[in-house]
Amino acid sequence: MLSTVEPETLFRVVDIAAVVANGLLGGAVARALRFDMVGFLLLAVVCSMGGGMIRDVLLNAGLPIALTDGWYWVGAITSAALAYVLDLSSNWATRALVVVDFLGMGCWAATGTIKSLTLGLHWLPAIALGVTTAVGGGVIRDIMVNRIPAIFGGNSLYATVAFVGAAETAICFKILERPNVAVAVSVLTCTV
Repeated sequence: MLSTVEPETLFRVVDIAAVVANGLLGGAVARALRFDMVGFLLLAVVCSMGGGMIRDVLLNAGLPIALTDGWYWVGAITSAALAYVLDLSSNWATRALVVVDFLGMGCWAATGTIKSLTLGLHWLPAIALGVTTAVGGGVIRDIMVNRIPAIFGGNSLYATVAFVGAAETAICFKILERPNVAVAVSVLTCTV
């Protein structure tokens, strides 16, 4: 089933799903800090699209996709509204957000690495940009709320998990030449 899906379609679905997932995480931080709706919106947008925008600016392959595709904004705004309306501080919501966080990480690590490889980067910088895509939005979010970014000490395995997902993606993409499998492996590994 997965092999019959066009890679471009799969990448798009994965990207939009990651936007929503990371937007919810930004919204959860906004709720914890008692921000107003503008704060929810800004943190959701930065958290959900920040890493991809950093990647796209560094790749210098035209405008960042987040600025040219309205569905990214729909996903970010929707997740901000959901986080504003729903209480994400309960035990079940906290557990779900941990899963969502690593699901989004797998999505971003895969799509960042594949986009970099597709544009001709060597596998090592492509993996680095995959990791940047996965953790960049969270770093910007943490800086905006005056916190030390979580990847610098809160959880030492966070960036490591993104690295593993990006490395698996590079291997599947370059050696096996299976972009759909690369995305699936990264998402599954990072989530587990």
